[in-house]
Amino acid sequence: MNDSQSDRPFVFGPATGVGSLPGGDAREAARTATGSFEDFPFLPELPARGPGADMIGRTAGLLVEMYARVEPSGWRLGDRPGRDTRRARSWLGEDLDALEEFTQGHEGPLKVQAVGPWTLAAALELRNGEAVLSDPGACRDLAASLAEGLRLHLAEVRRRVPGAQLVLQLDEPSLTAVLRGHVRTASGYRTHRAVDRQLVEGTLREVAGVQEDGPVVVHSCAPDVPFALLRRAGISGISFDFSLLTERDEDAIGEAVEAGTRLLAGVVPGTDTPLSDPAGSVMGVRTLWRRLGLRPGLLAEAVTITPACGLAGASPAYARRALAHCVRAARSLADNPE
Repeated sequence: MNDSQSDRPFVFGPATGVGSLPGGDAREAARTATGSFEDFPFLPELPARGPGADMIGRTAGLLVEMYARVEPSGWRLGDRPGRDTRRARSWLGEDLDALEEFTQGHEGPLKVQAVGPWTLAAALELRNGEAVLSDPGACRDLAASLAEGLRLHLAEVRRRVPGAQLVLQLDEPSLTAVLRGHVRTASGYRTHRAVDRQLVEGTLREVAGVQEDGPVVVHSCAPDVPFALLRRAGISGISFDFSLLTERDEDAIGEAVEAGTRLLAGVVPGTDTPLSDPAGSVMGVRTLWRRLGLRPGLLAEAVTITPACGLAGASPAYARRALAHCVRAARSLADNPE
């Protein structure tokens, strides 16, 4: 970040997307992501293009001195970059070209996404077919490779969009399964041992540390997001499916808000469905705020509105409506916090 940027306090936008969009046209996706959220655009992901554009393959393409290829069972680490790595990097290059085209002159937050170290370790296979998660040394090597790859990726985005204040989002849908020992082995008959919470926290802190000048958000659309652990790991914002919250989460959410953690509340369904009025979409957020006894005026300062999860499974028309709905819902929350 240059001197003029570092002098500006960071301000999250009121609404943004999660990451994935339907279709395979990078320019159309960038136009949608930047046009829908002028205050907080994001770098779209288009998994419909195939292996290498999916979230695991895309992030595997960022790794430094580690390479992965597609096997019938999924993505597996190999000795050298092959066509799957080249395809992943080529598609990311197309996406960055399109983003650069549609963010000329942009100043303010811009979000980029990658899979976090624990979901990546649960999804990538070692040469023997077991998950990287099964080998503590391989987990360490993977986290270090990912951190270096993200450092280079962020530097490239800054070069292309010099006015941006970057937000790094780590997608961790498997994090709770890793913590609870619910990730299945290759045979499917057993599960991998639960990973120590301090190790999970330390690894997340290490990978998040590549983003020296801006916030890191962790996204999970799975139940039981570990809010307290993420906060201890130094994560600046937590992105989640609001409909999956339970009473057990409420104290942790209240503590996170009071500590300055940004909530990226997924309140708009990720697949085609009739949408309620914008005020109705954020009614649950207002109700939670009242239950927690938080100041209504803090809502707009603490909450960003998003879809519940990525929109890859939605129709293109619904995806555009959902993103526009997020903007209107965020405006409703700011205008009528009570």
